[in-house]
Amino acid sequence: MMALEIAVDELADKLGIDPVALRITNDTQVDPEHPQRHFSQRQLVQCLNEGAARFGWSKRNPKPGQVRDGRWLIGMGVAAAFRNNLVTKSAARVRLDRRGRVTVETDMTDIGTGSYTIIAQTAAEMMGVPLEEISVRLGDSDFPVSCGSGGQWGGNNSTAGVYAACVKLREAIAQKLGFNSAEAVFADGLVRSGNRSVSLAQAAAGGDLVAEDAIEYGDLAKTYQQSTFGAHFVEVGVDADTAEIRVRRMLAVCAAGRILNPKAARSQVIGAMTMGVGAALMEDLVVDKRHGLFATHDLAAYEVPVHADIPHQDMIFLDETDPMSSPMKAKGVAELGICGVAAAVANAVHHATGVRVREYPITLDKLLAGMPEPV
Repeated sequence: MMALEIAVDELADKLGIDPVALRITNDTQVDPEHPQRHFSQRQLVQCLNEGAARFGWSKRNPKPGQVRDGRWLIGMGVAAAFRNNLVTKSAARVRLDRRGRVTVETDMTDIGTGSYTIIAQTAAEMMGVPLEEISVRLGDSDFPVSCGSGGQWGGNNSTAGVYAACVKLREAIAQKLGFNSAEAVFADGLVRSGNRSVSLAQAAAGGDLVAEDAIEYGDLAKTYQQSTFGAHFVEVGVDADTAEIRVRRMLAVCAAGRILNPKAARSQVIGAMTMGVGAALMEDLVVDKRHGLFATHDLAAYEVPVHADIPHQDMIFLDETDPMSSPMKAKGVAELGICGVAAAVANAVHHATGVRVREYPITLDKLLAGMPEPV
């Protein structure tokens, strides 16, 4: 998308069409490669419209190189974001002990993305106990096999596996208590059915109750195209004399199914947006072809953004649930936040200067020769 979304912007420029309008006009609700397969949810147009309204896109002068703020040339750029939502089998084991505590075991990992939190939230809601009564154990190969982390599939699939195990545990608890599992209500550490109410601790008084299950999706991926969508808007300033680039504003609007934990999801997206700025303006993997060595082999030479490089970032999730994605109605989040960001930066630089750069990173030496004449 670093290349594709520059090409779309250039097409809009050649046609004399607003870049947001061009993307909206060419939206589709079916998979272009398999037209018989519809998207389970596709709110790209809503992302673009919401982002344009919030970012003040209507005030943008369509002609490049026309807006100044002192010595800075100001430009605004947009890019669409797209990432597939992959569904993968994932299993978990759930245990209720005689204290009424619930322990979840799955070999899922937490690489700083919040797996412990959303898995605990899922079990707490399913079993009707406070979050502090949930213990989550991850990353042990003795535990049931999960989907694993990567490709933004971890959150949706791992919590769906926990959901499945909790459904099985609820059935076991209801059966032991003589309740109809379809009618039993799990809340406040109790199981209720009709006029009877029993604590979870009492249900497990004779020994731990354990259930293990997995989520499997059958031919779901063949029936529906599942994807996440977003729109990235960026404003940059480019020094009219030196061609130095400064990112001034960033906005991401994302549609990614039910958001299981808004704070953790937002952190993933703004972190990804930061990575997108690095890809656009700084990161350059240089290989010494004479000796087959990486010249930029450490963080002294391979530049990445730091806090001082990043302005305030706005991030919005659309209120969306995807009933086809899983029992959680969630989808992946993390990588959606980086898809298209670098192109949005590049498109903003073009709008500021009129110079189209097609090779990342966009450094001042690639801009200087084509910069507008001084005013």
